[in-house]
Amino acid sequence: MKTTFFLLFLSLLQCAPAGEAPRDAGPKSLSLGEVTRAVLASNPALEEVRHRWEAARQRVTQEGAWADLKVSAGSAIARFVNVSPNGFTDQSLALEQSIPISGKNRVRARMAAAEAVVAFEEVRRADLEVTAQARTAYFRLANAYAQIELNRKNYTSLTQIAEINRSRYQVGAQTAADVLASETEAGKLLETRRDLERNVELAESQLNVLMNRDAFASLGQPNDIRYSFDGLTIEQLRTLTLANRPEVRAARARVSVGEAGLQLAHRAWIPDPALTASSQRYNDTGQAVSEVGAGISFSIPWGNFRKYSAGVSEARATLGSSRAGLERVEKEANGALRDALQKAETANHHVELFQNKLLPQARQTFEASQFAYESGKAGFNDWITAQRTARGLEAEAREHVAEYQIALAELEAVVGADLHIFSNPPERKNQ
Repeated sequence: MKTTFFLLFLSLLQCAPAGEAPRDAGPKSLSLGEVTRAVLASNPALEEVRHRWEAARQRVTQEGAWADLKVSAGSAIARFVNVSPNGFTDQSLALEQSIPISGKNRVRARMAAAEAVVAFEEVRRADLEVTAQARTAYFRLANAYAQIELNRKNYTSLTQIAEINRSRYQVGAQTAADVLASETEAGKLLETRRDLERNVELAESQLNVLMNRDAFASLGQPNDIRYSFDGLTIEQLRTLTLANRPEVRAARARVSVGEAGLQLAHRAWIPDPALTASSQRYNDTGQAVSEVGAGISFSIPWGNFRKYSAGVSEARATLGSSRAGLERVEKEANGALRDALQKAETANHHVELFQNKLLPQARQTFEASQFAYESGKAGFNDWITAQRTARGLEAEAREHVAEYQIALAELEAVVGADLHIFSNPPERKNQ
């Protein structure tokens, strides 16, 4: 009888009944790909930076355009002196167009294009950040549901053992303390359940906000996530990071802006001429146009040596600053990569330690305490302590899985590229 009872309890602890669905499951399944697509399509923060990028793109055309054509016209309204016929013009019309022979407009267009690249990299950074945030919330939601399911299994087993202990107590085969201990353990699980449900609500709220949905909208239960980090070498990851990380690419674009700015400062010494075409009509003629003329005008920058020399020095200093900034950002990228790798490796170590060593040992300890209690060599408290330890390690192991998944999501955000770590299994059909 005792052997049958403990084997039944052990099976209840380790697995749920075959046909029973989790009580806290959502109305439908929720895939990681579905969440990612919704976030990238609807997140307001992404819309904000995308509009800034579009505005920056439009500046390229504006900066590369020629100066506007100037039109000037004049007419005499009153004359208070006597003049000879055709001594003065009564009407005049002139057109003036600046010709950018120095190419300053093309240089400014290159600067604007490089600044648009900076704006685009801000969009990429925002994409990576909200994707990492969404995945983090998704993994926490999946972990909360898994913890609730573990809690439910343990609660079911503890309530059943408490009921059996109560029956055995009535026939004098169990002490009242053992009955109370099992009931107390079951009560603690109810308290833990509420905290886990709060974690579900928190993760759902974060996901809804990121997907630009009502924070109170319900979400389905996450699918199981398959993840695999094939172990790219550090050199490969460093190369990917320096090639794809938005901050590095934006810093390189700022260097391009500085180089174009220095070129523009040098070209400021070259004046752009303005060509003028004019026509006049005299005061005593029947012709529509009495005479036409042409002219040219340009500024003389060479007499203002200090001004333009200072402009070149300023541009050279700005370029030096941009290059130093690029070096700094590359070093910071390598530092961020190392930190992310260490975090992922540590989390992976915890996962492997729990799955390969601690959990098997805890289960063996639980089984040993079970048989010791059954044979009268150990008390009920020893057995319930072993059961509590196994239950806690199982929950902690699931936490480490979630932390490892989050660390991998953050690693992708640091690198700035899809490392193809995550994939969804075939989605469950809604019941």
